[in-house]
Amino acid sequence: MHIAQFIHRYPPAVGGAELYMQRLGRYLATHGDHVTVWTSTAQQLEEMWQRPVRQQSASSPFYEQQMFSCQGDSSIFWVKRYPPLRFPTRRYVLKALSLVRHPLWQCLTAPCNPICLRMWNDVNTTTQPLDAVHAAAFPYSFPIACAWKLARRRQVPFLLTPFLHLGDPTDLADRTRKQYTAPHLRWLLRQADAVFVQTRWEREAVASLGVADERIVQQGLGVDVGECTGGDRHGFRAQWGITHEILIGHLSNNSAEKGTVDLLRAAQHLWRSGERFRIVLAGPEMPNFRAFWSRFPEQQHVLRLGVLNAPQKRDFFAGIDLFALPSRSDSFGLVLLEAWANAKPVVVYRAGGPAELVRDGIDGLQARCGDVAGLAAGLHKLLKDASLRHRLGLSGCARIAREFLWPDKLARFREVLETLQRGAKTSRRHQSAA
Repeated sequence: MHIAQFIHRYPPAVGGAELYMQRLGRYLATHGDHVTVWTSTAQQLEEMWQRPVRQQSASSPFYEQQMFSCQGDSSIFWVKRYPPLRFPTRRYVLKALSLVRHPLWQCLTAPCNPICLRMWNDVNTTTQPLDAVHAAAFPYSFPIACAWKLARRRQVPFLLTPFLHLGDPTDLADRTRKQYTAPHLRWLLRQADAVFVQTRWEREAVASLGVADERIVQQGLGVDVGECTGGDRHGFRAQWGITHEILIGHLSNNSAEKGTVDLLRAAQHLWRSGERFRIVLAGPEMPNFRAFWSRFPEQQHVLRLGVLNAPQKRDFFAGIDLFALPSRSDSFGLVLLEAWANAKPVVVYRAGGPAELVRDGIDGLQARCGDVAGLAAGLHKLLKDASLRHRLGLSGCARIAREFLWPDKLARFREVLETLQRGAKTSRRHQSAA
């Protein structure tokens, strides 16, 4: 099959949706499919609307051939990267344009998007072989609208993985949920021939937004244990001069939305009460985190590692004692699986995918979303009880082989893809006969 993938950013950009699409594309390619990725040139999120420091082409897309080895065989697929539209008053102009109440128009003008005009032009003219189109992830609707346009023009199945961020389930006015279920995004959900969701809660949310149950596929995500385990605990801790202190790890796009700010506020309460431990932050840093950090008074207790490569990530998970992700904006939480693969206990907010994924008191601890004092209490409980850390970490680790292996999850996607593609071929034959 010939498959087109659409996403707002693509590796080496770091993010759960980005890495999932790369893994899925490689899986499909190793099973004989031809994969072309359509994406922006942005690597950092800000580069979707601000000019990057590094030099880039001003207007033309560029094509990148990616080759990788799987069990001795080499597979190739193409990545088409398009530069986003950037100009000084961009946000205000797009905000005004997006007020026009037409769903496709709002998909193309939402200010958070990488607006890649050449991408839109190319989906209207490309003649490359095509059997299906797959897109991700909300709220970045411009590439998804391009995917929908291409699928409809070529009369092939349109598959969508929205990675809905549903926020605090107890807050009816939750801002994250409103952003991810805006009218133009609901419209995109209803256009899809199949919508892949990660949790039961996301499935229920998608159904409540008007998607027929038979079009919703609960897939879930997985983890490759070999990619995130086997790190050097003693070397990692020696590098940072850490001996007996407990390390709390946090790996994400460091931001208020991902819980980095709340984690540091909770830690501040504990440090001021005399507790001794350190926080290790890893991953790219968003502007709202950098603004908070500039005035944070307890910086001496925090290590900031930035973006990690594969060996560094293994060392990170080996070196920490527990993992915290008090996020308001995760549809699943792949890093939680990586922590469990290393037998580390986790602490999360009762929000989004982690609220369903983590079993409170069994393989991790939960705090009410936004409850910094409750988060501090959960961290304190694990800091003081090594046997509890051990028990919760082992419980999470035991789930990996039963529930979260990538081959099972990716095979499910390909099964649905093949079914839809066969149906599309039959429909086209009937139309031709008529």
